[in-house]
Amino acid sequence: MILYHGSNTANIKILKPNQADHDRPYVYMTTIDVVAAFYLCNAVERPYYWFPYGFENGNSVPIYHELYPNALKEVSDGVSGYIYEVHASEEQVIPFKNIPCARLATEPVEVAECIRVENAYDLLIDYVNQGKMRIGRFEDKSAKQLEWWYSTCVEYLKEKKMIETPDCSYAVFIKEKLPQVWEKYINS
Repeated sequence: MILYHGSNTANIKILKPNQADHDRPYVYMTTIDVVAAFYLCNAVERPYYWFPYGFENGNSVPIYHELYPNALKEVSDGVSGYIYEVHASEEQVIPFKNIPCARLATEPVEVAECIRVENAYDLLIDYVNQGKMRIGRFEDKSAKQLEWWYSTCVEYLKEKKMIETPDCSYAVFIKEKLPQVWEKYINS
């Protein structure tokens, strides 16, 4: 199977497992090149992540959800990176529980090809124009939709006990971009 991995690091020949905010080190890959491109544009510093995307009604076209005005352009314009292509067998990877297109590897995997991305925003808009992705614009979201997303953010803040680390990159991002979410969190 062909899998993709988005990175800001150049010249990777072997993708090695790295610790993220999960139980052990993994190589994170996806069956969809668009999703790999999202991972070029992390709005927060690792080990945290900010990739508000999803899929609707079993559709395989990813949707990047803007949770504040002009969010996609803000996080991706001017960002460069690489999309690495990997050829893996089913035995080399395991599915990721909450993201159907995600695959994890616990052992290093060899890179087959690499695509240089000069500007992630331009690439993502090209994907939109090709029908390979959609943008869920902030201004088109209902109050109910935004409340669901914001509640998800509050749950993550609680899970990571960010009241104890209010200066971490994720907490700072939430306080700056979604202050109402931080308020809800500290008052919960």
